[in-house]
Amino acid sequence: MLSDMILNNVWTRIKREHGLYRYNPSGQYFARVRFKGKLYRKKLKAGDLALAKRKLREFKNDLERTDASKGNKSFAKVLQDYAETLQGAESTLANKLAVIANLKETWFGVDSLPLRTIEHSQVSTWLNKHYGNWSAAYYNLALSVIRSVFDLAIGDDIISPDKNPAKGLKYKKRATPIRLTPSFEEFKSIATNIRNQRFNADAEQSADFVEFLGLAGLAQAEAASITRADVDLAAGRIVILRRKTSAGFVIPIYPQLRPLVEKLCKGKAHNERLFNIENARKALANSCKRLGLPSFTHRALRRMFITRCIEKGIDVKVIAEWQGHKDGGRLILSTYSHVRRLHSDAMARLLTVGEPANAIAMPKAEAG
Repeated sequence: MLSDMILNNVWTRIKREHGLYRYNPSGQYFARVRFKGKLYRKKLKAGDLALAKRKLREFKNDLERTDASKGNKSFAKVLQDYAETLQGAESTLANKLAVIANLKETWFGVDSLPLRTIEHSQVSTWLNKHYGNWSAAYYNLALSVIRSVFDLAIGDDIISPDKNPAKGLKYKKRATPIRLTPSFEEFKSIATNIRNQRFNADAEQSADFVEFLGLAGLAQAEAASITRADVDLAAGRIVILRRKTSAGFVIPIYPQLRPLVEKLCKGKAHNERLFNIENARKALANSCKRLGLPSFTHRALRRMFITRCIEKGIDVKVIAEWQGHKDGGRLILSTYSHVRRLHSDAMARLLTVGEPANAIAMPKAEAG
């Protein structure tokens, strides 16, 4: 090739293409570019000259778009930078840190490997090798961590958005679980059964906790953190802190809940918590076992509350507000679709030619 200049028997420099070299033994092309005083090398993975020229231009453009001073920042360092940004629930933090630890332990050369050199295929291979046989939840968690790490690198101008190695990787579809939910009668029998365990010093407190979850429709962590100051008996409302998002929301003191709330508030100091316990898992599990019921959880009690609200015809948007959701009820509509169908059928039966049995007659206006 006339445009080539033989440097030695191994390398050939391509004229008119600054920084482009061909490795003669394999015929593959490499980039060798000096940018802002620093030398960068990259295997272009091309044996065709036209393709090599295009990849060389992309490599130079990438150097222009990103911070060259961070070009050799190691994968391990970016992982550490990401770990320091984590916040949220303890269990979520622990799971994400476990993925980061796994990356550091199993990714070859992680301490010295420049993050910008990582390829899409390497990320996909690592995910499938270490999480491919795990549940969809764990696989998606690992992918979420990896995506966040590379998003951080993009934000810090270490790599450009179009060079994101995690781009295009898909989350696994999670199987629809079978969620055990007690009936309202089963819930009441569980609370009563716990309260009747006279030889258990925490029986009363545990029963109150279980009853509160089912009547208020709250998560265990939200209920456990409520203080007397959060309860306004006169206004009939309770201020709740949603632990997942650290966002506050308000629920009414429902008629079914008021007697229990008044009992819990009695004699409590302003900043004193309503409950002295964090959860009632053991009491709940033992009661289900004694009654021969499935092993219902704290979350099952909240599901019972939401199911009951839907069956009573309460607007889904209102239920979502009571749950601290900001999606207008979309999550509840998708999660409780099986309940909505039954409720929809019941509502449809009210559309008769005459007046339905549950209609309340309104007084007629007197003629003026």
